[in-house]
Amino acid sequence: MSFLMGPALLFCPADRPERYQKAAERSDGVIVDLEDAVAPADKQRARGAILAQLGSAGDVPELDPSRTIIRINPAGTEEFEKDLHCLKHTPYRHVMLAKAESTDQLKKLGGFSVIALCETAAGILNAAAIAAEPNVVGLMWGAEDLLASLGGTSSRTDDGAYRAVALHARSTVLLAAGAFGKEAIDAVYVNIPDLDGLAAEARDAVASGFGSKACIHPGQVAAVRAAYAPSDAELAVAAELLAAAAAAGSGVFAFNGKMVDGPILKHAESTLRRAGR
Repeated sequence: MSFLMGPALLFCPADRPERYQKAAERSDGVIVDLEDAVAPADKQRARGAILAQLGSAGDVPELDPSRTIIRINPAGTEEFEKDLHCLKHTPYRHVMLAKAESTDQLKKLGGFSVIALCETAAGILNAAAIAAEPNVVGLMWGAEDLLASLGGTSSRTDDGAYRAVALHARSTVLLAAGAFGKEAIDAVYVNIPDLDGLAAEARDAVASGFGSKACIHPGQVAAVRAAYAPSDAELAVAAELLAAAAAAGSGVFAFNGKMVDGPILKHAESTLRRAGR
């Protein structure tokens, strides 16, 4: 089950329908959020907003279902059940399960393509089992909820770097997704004005293997897209390298004074694939 919307996914509060289309236009995929972005007293109104923007026949939504993800509330909650009841009356079949922690939770989402948001200690520890579920198409991790679940106070140090436990969680989710051929989505960067910090983190996400990065503000999209877009120089080197590999045949060979083998060729192929987005 394939899934690829990125590289820049943008959260939009579900109770702000006037922002739906703008979020879709400014990103590669919009995440309509029924969980943290909506106050408890407003969740029913938020579900109503999702239903209200459908066409009169109920099947012509304002948002393209292929580029829309609905973040639903955690499994086992009353709001989760209400979210599912709402979505059954819509064409939206991509959901993000907040605070995903077990395979049993994923089994309750039959008929949906699920992005499992691993943002608690249990979710991180069970990431591999979650990724193995057939209806899971991607994994994302969340730093602040994770630290809160541990009783911590902040996922980052004073210089903006992630604490060791957050880095461990990030790597665990990435490895779990990769092991089962699922999309890996990097966490949001909450310091909205710090576009340099976002750009550096997005470049690291690209180099590490994350297929997408989530954004919480439209102003972050350009930095994420730029990080994922190979430069002309990178594309030229990748194409030249693959051409040299084809000429050399199989096995290890030298290119620009460096040894090249299978993994290096896959890096080059990845660069060209990103350009094709």
